[in-house]
Amino acid sequence: MIESGLGIWALAIPAALFVLLALLEYLSPRRKLVIGRHPRWITHGVFFLCNALTGRLLSLFVVVGSAATWAEQAGFGLFQMTSWPWWAEALLAFILLDFAVWLQHLVMHRVPILWRMHKVHHSDRDLDASSALRFHPFELILSTLYKSAWVALLGVPVMVALLFELWLNANALFNHSNIRLPKWADRLVRPLLVTPDMHFVHHSIVVAEQNRNFGFALSIWDRLFGVYLPEANAGQDKQIVGLSEAQDDRPGKVYWSLFLPLR
Repeated sequence: MIESGLGIWALAIPAALFVLLALLEYLSPRRKLVIGRHPRWITHGVFFLCNALTGRLLSLFVVVGSAATWAEQAGFGLFQMTSWPWWAEALLAFILLDFAVWLQHLVMHRVPILWRMHKVHHSDRDLDASSALRFHPFELILSTLYKSAWVALLGVPVMVALLFELWLNANALFNHSNIRLPKWADRLVRPLLVTPDMHFVHHSIVVAEQNRNFGFALSIWDRLFGVYLPEANAGQDKQIVGLSEAQDDRPGKVYWSLFLPLR
């Protein structure tokens, strides 16, 4: 019952946030889009549908929620062996899972076969809230298995695991968005959370800058491991986004984007 209720909120909250961010992007965009919303949004919509179907098929085997349920029932994992207050376990679980996602993101850039999947996301020549949907189904499968393993090993409670997924999705929408966040707000938020301008650096066409700012939610890991870059060398307004080998209209096309890992 709890899982089904959270499942509804896990869809409703990101959907509402997407609509809000899209509206703000339309009214006061941070940057002018190169390709624009059309046909990018069609392509990203196809990715969303493909990933929804892939997620449904994965649920027959393993998802983050089922990994947490199994750990709870089997008494497996770190938090199943402790008697800490629930808030302490939840806070530590969020921190450790966020680190796990940061680490996965770094490895996706370092290992060539994984980069073939992840570069689909980086091939987008613009960045807006819809870019948070642009992940290849191959990457979704790997990510789900990876996070599920972490959830099981840590013995993360079901509620905490599902709330973390919601938190992660909301942050991805926020930091990929093309909203005009005031500089004072960016300075206030960035020490804790990844802001749109901070993540924008990571989508630079320059490979050395792509290998910076891997955070999806918490910004502490990039600073801690020395890969934080406050701004691209070209500056926010002149930075080029995407892949150097795909600076044309191909990233906006469904077929090209879906089969990019196989090229």
